[in-house]
Amino acid sequence: MTTELHNFRQRLTATLGALALVAGGVTVAVEVAAAPPAAAVDNALARTPQMGFNNWNSTHCRAEFNESMVEGIADAFVAKGLKDVGYTYVNIDDCWALPNRDASGNLVPDPVRFPHGIKAVADYVHAKGLKFGLYSSAGTKTCDTQGFPGGLGHEQQDANLWASWGVDYLKYDNCNNTGADAKQRYKAMGDALKATGRPILYSICEWGSNQPWNWASGTGNSWRTTGDISDSWSSMIGIAHQNQPLAPYAGPGGWNDPDMLEVGNGGMTDTEYRTHFSLWSQMAAPLLIGSDLRNPSAATLAILKNTDVIAVDQDALGKQGTVVSSSGGQVVMSKPLADGGRSVTLTNENASARTISTTVDAIGIGGASSYALKDLWSKQTSSTTGTISASVPAHGTVMYRVTPGTPVPPPTGLNQLSDLPWTSAVNGWGPVERDHSNGEQAAGDGRTLTINGTTYPKGLGTHAPSDITYYLGGGCRSLGVDVGVDDESTAGGSVVFRIYRDTTLVADSGVRTASDPPKRLTADLAGGTELRLVVTDGGDGITYDHADWANPQLACGRGPSAGTHALSDLTWTSAVNGWGPVERDRSNGEQAAGDGKTLTIGGTTYAKGLGTHAASTVTYYLGGTCTAFRASVGVDDEVGAKGSVDFQVYRDGTLAAASGKVTGADAAKAISADVTGGYELKLVVTDSGDGVDYDHADWAAPQLTCS
Repeated sequence: MTTELHNFRQRLTATLGALALVAGGVTVAVEVAAAPPAAAVDNALARTPQMGFNNWNSTHCRAEFNESMVEGIADAFVAKGLKDVGYTYVNIDDCWALPNRDASGNLVPDPVRFPHGIKAVADYVHAKGLKFGLYSSAGTKTCDTQGFPGGLGHEQQDANLWASWGVDYLKYDNCNNTGADAKQRYKAMGDALKATGRPILYSICEWGSNQPWNWASGTGNSWRTTGDISDSWSSMIGIAHQNQPLAPYAGPGGWNDPDMLEVGNGGMTDTEYRTHFSLWSQMAAPLLIGSDLRNPSAATLAILKNTDVIAVDQDALGKQGTVVSSSGGQVVMSKPLADGGRSVTLTNENASARTISTTVDAIGIGGASSYALKDLWSKQTSSTTGTISASVPAHGTVMYRVTPGTPVPPPTGLNQLSDLPWTSAVNGWGPVERDHSNGEQAAGDGRTLTINGTTYPKGLGTHAPSDITYYLGGGCRSLGVDVGVDDESTAGGSVVFRIYRDTTLVADSGVRTASDPPKRLTADLAGGTELRLVVTDGGDGITYDHADWANPQLACGRGPSAGTHALSDLTWTSAVNGWGPVERDRSNGEQAAGDGKTLTIGGTTYAKGLGTHAASTVTYYLGGTCTAFRASVGVDDEVGAKGSVDFQVYRDGTLAAASGKVTGADAAKAISADVTGGYELKLVVTDSGDGVDYDHADWAAPQLTCS
């Protein structure tokens, strides 16, 4: 019988049910939820992860947390060069207010800690060229046991007050929330911050309890994915493990937050702190210093000011690194970079030194004749034709920047163009924007891509005349994209979209105006070395010509070979599971990999298949070469008559088959789908509306036929 625990406790992490799994000899990162990431919040903030300071880890609510201390941190940012390397926000945490609001219901700064008030401190910070942040909680009281007032029910009043003080950042905690719906509580404050008219970075701190990665990107700029960190190796590395599978949910404007940095607080060695800083940067996490910067050691400053590592965290592509292999405490992560290279971390979680190795193919950058390697801690440079290897000390991390000597083609699969590096980009007004409209001239000032009322979380925001080039290397097959003038062009605009394979025109939209709906373009790219996306004005000048390449999906590489395949023998492109990992040829079992049993539905056993748990999504790349999918589906006998689920099969985002409700008391159901010409097969399991307890769902004897 299962021993699942689906309840969460305050200040403890949610069970993420996500591991790194080996699929067909290649280790892939496993995500944790079926919903795709939403569009980022439209406040033009945190286009790269925020950097700064928060006092909690070093002071908690002790008396040394006061006005003098906060202003001293601002001084240290400037004097010690932290501002120069990117640290911007000086943030204060809990205990800054009195335990009661005033007669008008306003929060009151503690006159002992902050004798000149919060606005004076904000002004001091701003005078240093920095930004100021504070703390509240989405409950009746904050988290400290002294019981300071929270923001629940006072959202607009508090937001207006903070804006009047010059607050630039809000960390919003999750204590004493009276059981109210988390999404509503956090959205209420997000709406209130927006209504002030002041740009305030919104850091959602509900500890991952309600899987904020599924919903918070449209509300806040970052969301805590775990419980509180403490200054120990076990806490830090455990939190890293919990945050690593969430890479698909991070991107410009919205980041997974595994909590603040402990670097310099004394509970770990400098080697362990370098691992801490390396992993947080590799995961595109906010870098919020949690140690007292007024008197740091030279070693602490050297870690916090490593500009090569910071550059990985702040890379404009905005991709969180993923685990590509994990075995025996030896973990390799790869992070795509905007220049077409990769950052690679080799982490040794063991108590003695190990040699850790990977290859350029494994990290997703194969195809060049040679690669430059830079060790981002030792600063040594070298080159390789394929192997990346280092002797790594106990609890240490070696971090490389890997740059190909020649361009490399996109990886096999269905790729979003906004997730790939371009080789050149020319734009008529400001920069080309990833996953945002063109906006104005500043980077990141656009909004959610919207064409005639249809919104898109992924794509490229451009302005005529525009010309973007991608290197294909002859390995890609087709591009599908919706094009149109973005709705932000309220005064008009008309453009023409053209797609070129090398010098051959392969798709042309004709003139599109601001009043037109999105138009779908499909381009044959077979054999092409380069892809060019060109936007020209529609003949009436370039005013308001804000042009969107929306949901641009690039299909590269072949799918499975001809014949009929057992699906569990093929490599998936991603696997998301609600409890533990997706299992091959085994039932879901518990949380450990391989702990399931023989797949059994209604007393019938199956040698091949996938053991999953709602909510689950397993995705395969088909490459346009497959024709049919079929399987027997049902709730595995390991949960008895409990559990109820719905199985769904999608071809390129279109529902192709569904089982309807299936319970633990039902026999297996046959399910089949026509996938002819499809580039992506997605197998989804949802709960049937009664929660996910015991929803152990088997795709039994799943077969894919390809030509």
